[in-house]
Amino acid sequence: MLDLTYETPKPKVIAGAKHDWELVIGMEVHAQVASKSKLFSGASTQFGSEPNSNVAFVDAGMPGMLPVINEFCVAQAVRTGLGLKAQIHLRSAFDRKNYFYPDLPQGYQISQLYHPIVGEGEVLVELGDGTARLVRIERIHLEQDAGKSIHDMDPALSFVDLNRTGVALMEIVSRPDIRGPEEAAAYVSKLRQIMLYLGTCDGNMQNGNLRADVNVSVCRPGHYEKYQETQDFGHLGTRCEIKNMNSLRFIQAAIDFEARRQIAILEAGGSIVQETRLYDPDKGETRSMRSKEEAHDYRYFPDPDLLPLEIEQAWVDDIEAGLPELPDAKKARFVGDYGLSDYDASVLTADLAAAHYFEAVVAEGGDGKSAANWVINELFGRLKKEEHAITESPVSPAQLGGIIRLIKSGDISGKIAKDLFEIVYTEGGDPARIVEDRGLKQVTDTGAIEAAVDEIIAANPAQVEKAKANPKLAGWFVGQVMKATGGKANPAAVNEIVSAKLGL
Repeated sequence: MLDLTYETPKPKVIAGAKHDWELVIGMEVHAQVASKSKLFSGASTQFGSEPNSNVAFVDAGMPGMLPVINEFCVAQAVRTGLGLKAQIHLRSAFDRKNYFYPDLPQGYQISQLYHPIVGEGEVLVELGDGTARLVRIERIHLEQDAGKSIHDMDPALSFVDLNRTGVALMEIVSRPDIRGPEEAAAYVSKLRQIMLYLGTCDGNMQNGNLRADVNVSVCRPGHYEKYQETQDFGHLGTRCEIKNMNSLRFIQAAIDFEARRQIAILEAGGSIVQETRLYDPDKGETRSMRSKEEAHDYRYFPDPDLLPLEIEQAWVDDIEAGLPELPDAKKARFVGDYGLSDYDASVLTADLAAAHYFEAVVAEGGDGKSAANWVINELFGRLKKEEHAITESPVSPAQLGGIIRLIKSGDISGKIAKDLFEIVYTEGGDPARIVEDRGLKQVTDTGAIEAAVDEIIAANPAQVEKAKANPKLAGWFVGQVMKATGGKANPAAVNEIVSAKLGL
């Protein structure tokens, strides 16, 4: 069991405000489906290709071209829905969302408004203080992405790259259950983690493969509870949408600024205008982009080129049977099976590659707690310092497991182990062979240790008297013996012999 406490969030108090205010946030996360081809064409989705090189006729909106659904993209959406404990709709349908963008050749986007493929689900969001919140998912629908307009290549012209046009997106729409900037970032981070485990989105926010539209409103304490009772959004205040956020840090900053902006307006006697806004990270503020559209503004209607999508329950069941162990389950298992702390299990399961690496070390070294300590403190620390990912680690799980085995067998001490880790990290090699070849094996011969202790005691009579008067000073002799033996003496044996020789 995970050691989490479910709490109803307290009203958010904004510094400088006259009154207490509650912050209410709903999010629409756009996740690019991990697929080699687009939603309705066979064009490649490879990032970084030459502009307009991954464009099929249907993507370019050429007359007479008909869309053909990509079954793999549908499977990926179902897989994501199952991972979020959501309802899978066996019958869904595609609609045309009509609007003009220079980089939307068809003049409309194929999306799902009325009949999405995935219904209600939930995400468990763990917060830094040990509490957790359930954020409800309203729906997940499939839709096409638009292209990209480029404005900085010519002072008088804009260029259009259609490579992204038609790429499959999953739009994950939450309920307005998120109550603060940190919680919003944690929610997006958890979604990203789940989809990375599932293999349905690569989570690359820098490339725009995962981005969020953030809906922010503020209301007085108690109004959120009224919304929960009545499901009347009028209790939550007028919302503004911040578009295309692709950074967890910027998401937090944008929400904080927007909340303060709205509170200042309301406390000055004004009213909030529902609109779409953009966040300027250089100025640290949001600015108006356009008035907020409603569904009727887009003139949605069923796409006449696509029949309703009908899938079989047996197909869904097969996908569900193939789901991997997801983050929450893996974390609980790490705590239960390996005796790890909640924190250590969270660190090790934050990234799937790290979790696999850790378990491979355990298989080699046989000790979960020691493996966690070495992976988190020694390996992760070194990799972070050098800005390397776990997949770039020069130390394999077999090598790190070998170091742990040598510690457990008593062949090396903890100090020697750190020296050995440094050698393996920089030079490679088999840990056991390195210990043998370089004479790093721990001295366990009590006779040799006793001789070293006798020599140190004989050379330091004044220190002996001090240690007998204050036993805590016996540690000085232990340190001197370890130094004299190059750190190879067994520390436990040294402590025991020093105490016996000093009569402590």
